[in-house]
Amino acid sequence: MRDVCVIGLGTVGLPTAIYIATMGEGRFKTYGYDLKPVNSPLVKSTTRWDRIPHHNISIYVICVWVGLDKDWRPDLTALHDVCEKIAKTNPEALVSIESTVPPGTCRNISAKYGLQNIIHVPHRYWAGDPVNHGVRQLRVFGYLNKESMMKGLIFYRDILSIPLHVVEPIEVAEMCKIVENAYRFVQIAFAEELKMICSELGLDFESVRSACNTKWNIEILEARNGIGGKCLPKDIRFLISLCKKVKPFLLKSAIKTDEVYKRWVRRIGKEGVALA
Repeated sequence: MRDVCVIGLGTVGLPTAIYIATMGEGRFKTYGYDLKPVNSPLVKSTTRWDRIPHHNISIYVICVWVGLDKDWRPDLTALHDVCEKIAKTNPEALVSIESTVPPGTCRNISAKYGLQNIIHVPHRYWAGDPVNHGVRQLRVFGYLNKESMMKGLIFYRDILSIPLHVVEPIEVAEMCKIVENAYRFVQIAFAEELKMICSELGLDFESVRSACNTKWNIEILEARNGIGGKCLPKDIRFLISLCKKVKPFLLKSAIKTDEVYKRWVRRIGKEGVALA
């Protein structure tokens, strides 16, 4: 294979590029593209698209942020922008979308821009523990066609040594990442509500939680200061936005529970009362 270009050098993209560069040392070069300057001795990064040697790139790994628009729906603007750039400069390359996207995105991009070699390998990177939950961990792998599947397997499994769970159609991989984060959000929201109930009853939440978790199929999570970060609050809303006929009562209730819990935590903090 030839060289690799990682697009989007943020929280996920930069460690991804560094990992790829490390694994590919002596075999291929790793380039990086971002709107903001990024310094890394291992990655040849630039803010200029025309400075990337696209004729030498065989794989583009997209790690751009996909957030929410003003209507709380997925904002795919940045993703479409880079895919259009790739289509104009190197349409035959393998395009790996690691960004979190709603089902149908990869297929729509392929149809719109004529990119046939698309795979979706949603990241599971967690900056809080990059050693155990970094770039190299079991990943879900979706693909559009057999050619993209074979190229993707060689890159991720054989070259990068990343274990893969291969699925089809590609929409399964797209749905998977959103569901993972939405499920986590609901789990935490349950713990938050339980903590408020325990406080009302004068019971110690951690004692109740520990006792319940002795059962083999129960794992109540911790309840801290509310659900933070960008991914969980975003992705549960991604899932809600997909619902046309189904009424996502549970998902919406989880968001409301977290909002109530955060107010409760702030009130308890102001009153100087220990959280039970």
